Amino acid sequence: MTEVTTHDTEGTPHYGKFGVFRHAFGLEPKMVAEIERLGYGAIWAGASPPADLQMIEDLIAGTEKITVATGIVNIFAAPAEEVARSYRRIESRYPGRFVLGLGVGHPEVPGMGAEKPYDALVRYLDVLDDAGVPKYRRVLAAPGPKGLKLAADRTAGAHPYLVPPEHTRQAREILGPGVLLAPEQKVVLSTDAESARTIGREAVENPYLHLRNYRRNLERLGFPTAELDNGGSDRLVDALVVHGDAATVAARLTAHLEAGADHVAVHALPMADDPLPALRKLAATLQISGA
Repeated sequence: MTEVTTHDTEGTPHYGKFGVFRHAFGLEPKMVAEIERLGYGAIWAGASPPADLQMIEDLIAGTEKITVATGIVNIFAAPAEEVARSYRRIESRYPGRFVLGLGVGHPEVPGMGAEKPYDALVRYLDVLDDAGVPKYRRVLAAPGPKGLKLAADRTAGAHPYLVPPEHTRQAREILGPGVLLAPEQKVVLSTDAESARTIGREAVENPYLHLRNYRRNLERLGFPTAELDNGGSDRLVDALVVHGDAATVAARLTAHLEAGADHVAVHALPMADDPLPALRKLAATLQISGA
């Protein structure tokens, strides 16, 4: 192994109990600064940002202390060597602020190649090891048992996407104690159940109910095939997208913590809307420091 000099801050980054998930291309520096002011501990930037991670660095530059994580970098779209260089650049400029979230994407998407996703992920982590990206500064978007075990062995922990609290309970049993578990939870702050389900179903169905890895995970959680087809049953949508007033939504977020999560990434819907009004109400209800 090549000796690599890094500028890493010792110890695990601060996440807080609650953070915010949003597609990286929908995150503006001013928005992130407001999220930080509200007291959320981390921002999870989704939609597989490019390997140069420049948009992630821009978000960090516009804030003071909030942890910024990728949720996630697709290992088939972003070469490990380039990602490692980007990590070292960001860490040298903003020590302790960045966490590298990784995932394998979806088998249905072209460009994955012939290598099995799990094997490709192991190889990717090997490259990051050699490049000096430390275990405690990376996480895996691992919903299944095999991926969760890998997350516990090779990273700081897991950042599962599109999961209810029951998955969090099962994931904690697999991960064991002392391993970060930071699920994403979709929310619609509305007491109009029909409207909220329409918003939630749109976010869940396309593309996730058409992707094998997500369907397998939901089947493991007890949802039969019939509930995954035709946009998903109301029971499925309600399990994956909590709706209601701030107190109702806050109770679901807290349920993840009670099930074993260390941190919950709040994903406010609809995605096209400004998430700040909902995040302000939730921060006050959850009594997040700074709200």
